[in-house]
Amino acid sequence: MAQATQEFGDWPLKRLMTEVVGSGHKSADDMTREQAREAFQRVLAGEPDHTTLGAFWLANRWKRNNAEELGAYVDVMREESVETAEPDADPVDCGANYDGKGRSAILGVAAGAVAAAAGTPVVVHSGDRVPTQKQDSYKQVLDELGVRTEIEPSESADMVDETGFGYYYQPEFNPGIHALYERRDNMGVRTFVNTVETLANPANADVHLGSFYHLPFAVKMTDTLKAAESQSVSRTLFFQGMEGYDDVRPGTTVVGEWNEGDGELDDFEIKTAEYGMDFESEDLGVEDVAAESAEITGEILAGERDDQFADAVALNAALRIYAREDAASIDEGLETAREVLDSGEAEAVLDDLRAF
Repeated sequence: MAQATQEFGDWPLKRLMTEVVGSGHKSADDMTREQAREAFQRVLAGEPDHTTLGAFWLANRWKRNNAEELGAYVDVMREESVETAEPDADPVDCGANYDGKGRSAILGVAAGAVAAAAGTPVVVHSGDRVPTQKQDSYKQVLDELGVRTEIEPSESADMVDETGFGYYYQPEFNPGIHALYERRDNMGVRTFVNTVETLANPANADVHLGSFYHLPFAVKMTDTLKAAESQSVSRTLFFQGMEGYDDVRPGTTVVGEWNEGDGELDDFEIKTAEYGMDFESEDLGVEDVAAESAEITGEILAGERDDQFADAVALNAALRIYAREDAASIDEGLETAREVLDSGEAEAVLDDLRAF
């Protein structure tokens, strides 16, 4: 331990547990930025005892990390683990939960292809059935569609520039987080790693699109990106998503929007029925998430479906177009998305992805 202290500083995780974060969710203190940085440096270096690491993760879950702590974790992750590869295009970074979905279709591939065809480049990233849910994510849908996913970051950047849609694979661009897979699996619950990995931003995008269950989480995520010093995000768009994913929830849904220079996240409600999504969340349910999501994606992009899934894809594409400010409003983005779907241009994006 003396060697570890000499290498990292004065705050091994056991000391942080005893003196700062480990006394319980009501009495624990927040860490300073320096303490949080050192803690995650130790985690990525494999220094903590497994028991201590698990206790630290659980204490952070009870205490709830603030934006300064999360921003420090993001910075350490990007400095010491993430290999960025920036495309010439300026894409929207879509940060869906890596542990996937288990009940409803994943619509982000279809929505991203529509946005790409409309001139809004999109980047998505995920691992391969990440703990704790270990359910289907972007990777599994793209695999089912015959798109290469296990590619190096430089290839992912080329994919964005050649097709308008890019996929970054966590084991390739973020190996330090991938190396924690077994430890995370043994926890049995989500940790702050599930939060910060969605903010890895491997393409160095200026715009981040994400989802939330409750608005305070969107505020915290935006504040985290503002606190992070390793990247510069100028705009965020968050909405209430399905199963924690970046597929907008049908019904009355809250949207949070922030631009660089604005003090706070602005929030407003939309009624998705007014944008063509006049149905319930259950209507987007599927049994085999990866296979059925891929089938739905292919059929929508080929113009073979005109149902609730197609309507959901159009609105999700509109939100991506609006996030990058390629449309002045969500309504304008929806009009563009529907024009692209009618034209068949989005299917060409999928063809390009398969050929890449």
